[in-house]
Amino acid sequence: MIQTRKTAIALTLAIVTIWAAPIGGHAADPYPSKPIKMIVAFNAGGATDIIARIVSQKLSEGLGQSVVVDNRPGATGIVGTEMVAKSAPDGYTLLMVTAGTHAINASLFKNLPYDPVKDFVHINFTATAPNVLIVNNSVPANSVKDLIKLAKEKPGQLTFGSAGSGSTLHLSGELFKSMAGVDITHVPYKGGAPAMTDMLGERLTMMFDSISQAVPHIKAGKVRALAVTSAKRSESLPNVPTIAEAGVPGYESTAWFGVVAAASTPKEIVTKLNIEINKALADPEVKEKLLALGTEPVGGTPEQFTAHVTAEVVKWAKVVEASGAKAD
Repeated sequence: MIQTRKTAIALTLAIVTIWAAPIGGHAADPYPSKPIKMIVAFNAGGATDIIARIVSQKLSEGLGQSVVVDNRPGATGIVGTEMVAKSAPDGYTLLMVTAGTHAINASLFKNLPYDPVKDFVHINFTATAPNVLIVNNSVPANSVKDLIKLAKEKPGQLTFGSAGSGSTLHLSGELFKSMAGVDITHVPYKGGAPAMTDMLGERLTMMFDSISQAVPHIKAGKVRALAVTSAKRSESLPNVPTIAEAGVPGYESTAWFGVVAAASTPKEIVTKLNIEINKALADPEVKEKLLALGTEPVGGTPEQFTAHVTAEVVKWAKVVEASGAKAD
């Protein structure tokens, strides 16, 4: 009788323990059980912000929870990026990163308050944005080979504009100079728009510009497109060759975007987010919106994105050092 009573008490305690487990936190609510923040380390309205909003909307549908874009601009993307690096590794604070925040800044700033590789889990390589090499209409060059020949005949006399020292547009030009073996003078501007104004006024020889900004001027015949900076041709300019195929083998320089979270975020959360973002990128509506922005969806595994970030940090460190680029 005593043994039966002990057994009944033990069984009752076991049942209570099972029912109490979720309250105690050992069996946490399925992820996600509350809204998710997608931090953008730049102002609203820019490419990073627009891509984050396109992806977040579709991600919200897939996860069954709101994914809210939160703009935290400042210090060339450092403010928002550091905030996510120091956030709780629970998958509820994500960051839309760029080639700037997660590759170039590592070399431009000596005391960067985060490590782009070690302080994050790299969830998804979301999109890439090729730039396009354009020249003003008075330049006697109809191809990359023509331009290189002209630059070698007039060392230091040709100019290229950019959105500022250390920007992807600037470093695209520096990489071109290095790989083509030419001396072209960099002219930094406070943004791509004023640089384009001087391109149209033929006060600049050339420019590495975002496709979204350049395409209207190319189609209007106001500037000439010689090549795109990506490894393959852009869907936005399918008849324009890559720089690599047009005369500088191995050349590749693109702006890119991806989703990360704080290091130590559980693998099952990272996997779930990766799968849902890949689904979003495969959606025809999402792809159409990204292409209209001059970007192209990528996707893939977290491991592939980590490898990409790691390689980009090394690549741009060499370019920054060789060019002497400084952060504005």
